[in-house]
Amino acid sequence: MCVENTPPPASRLTRRGILAGAAALAGTTAALAAAAPAGAAVPAGAPGSRRPEGHGATGGDLVIDGATLLDPATGRVTEDAVVVIVGGVVRAAGARGRTRVPAGARVLEAHGKWVLPGLVEAHIHLNTATEARDAVRKGATTARSGSTNFFQDIAVRELARQVPELAPRLRAAGVFVTPDLGDTVLADPELTPLAKLKNGVRSPEALRRVVEVNLSRGADVVKTRVNERAGLPEQDPLAQVYDREQLSAVVAAARRGGKGVLCHSYSEKGCHDAVMAGIRSLEHGVFVGERTLHEMRRRGTYFTPTLTAIAGLAESDDPVLAERGRTYLPVLKRAVRAAHELGVPLAAGTDSSGGTVDPIGGEVELMRAAGLSALDAIRTATTSAARLLGLQGSVGRLARGFAGDAVILDGDPLADVSVLKKPVRVVRAGIPV
Repeated sequence: MCVENTPPPASRLTRRGILAGAAALAGTTAALAAAAPAGAAVPAGAPGSRRPEGHGATGGDLVIDGATLLDPATGRVTEDAVVVIVGGVVRAAGARGRTRVPAGARVLEAHGKWVLPGLVEAHIHLNTATEARDAVRKGATTARSGSTNFFQDIAVRELARQVPELAPRLRAAGVFVTPDLGDTVLADPELTPLAKLKNGVRSPEALRRVVEVNLSRGADVVKTRVNERAGLPEQDPLAQVYDREQLSAVVAAARRGGKGVLCHSYSEKGCHDAVMAGIRSLEHGVFVGERTLHEMRRRGTYFTPTLTAIAGLAESDDPVLAERGRTYLPVLKRAVRAAHELGVPLAAGTDSSGGTVDPIGGEVELMRAAGLSALDAIRTATTSAARLLGLQGSVGRLARGFAGDAVILDGDPLADVSVLKKPVRVVRAGIPV
């Protein structure tokens, strides 16, 4: 899918400018921040103040009391648990009698509920502060961007560090490395020379240039494509736009900056070329074949199928898109099941864009429908997705030293994963949202 929005372009931003932009975003949503009370932050250097990778400088103190705790890493279930968060970081989590609650701590009563770590959304397009806030409210406390048109995700990442309850902790992708940049050519003055290229961004030099601009702007990952889009009726999702050599140029440029590549893909040949080029994760991948899945397992390449986006096509008013969705969804579910059985790592991502944020819990439900166990489906949006983002030591679990992010649910997700679609409360960095 990978629908790109086109809000007005921003001027060229230095890191200082990005922080200023984030502050402006935070200012426009100050009333929302006030509505979500924050706990006191732990002073730097105080006991328990060490912040794992991916944490900003802001966090709250909170005790989540009485819920049934699920640890996705082990599958262990602890009834009547206590989770202690100090300065946005978990200090302790476990059975009541074994977990000390600080005197005078702010308590969030959760008796009769279940508590899980905040969910990880591995493919989303966050273009506005409203979308970022909605993602958090729906349970995605950590996310990976699937690109934006004008580096909005860079600013959203900074917003998340300054006011965590307003945005998920974010791995930003910057702008899409694609043959036709469209209005994105205005995202940075360094991109404008590419507008004169008759065949678009295809040469090794042009591909490297877009990657280099992304890296200079602070992108955490690089997003490219091998096929056309499924979400536009006039495009053929099986048509290939980059060959293996071009994809290799993107991967090589990203690796020089220490970054991985996520690749929009549909056809089997496109998927195989992308994996052989060395991408970090395959996005969509409806027609990925067995030979490619074996190669993905060998290389440790992740599969982010975005089942939510494909299912959404089937509900389109456009007959071409609706038929495409009805045809593609069962094929993709079979691919997900085959990938899981082979041991290919899976990550949950909705590919939300265009102002609508789908709950990441819905993607977990579709993973379950594709044949994964409830626990394995939950892992695609917790421990497995955290590893993809390089945050396995700080998100995806509620354990000492991990982020104080949590979703509180009305029911047992191991019995019915659909409860993940509507968390009754979300906690971001120790702050109830």
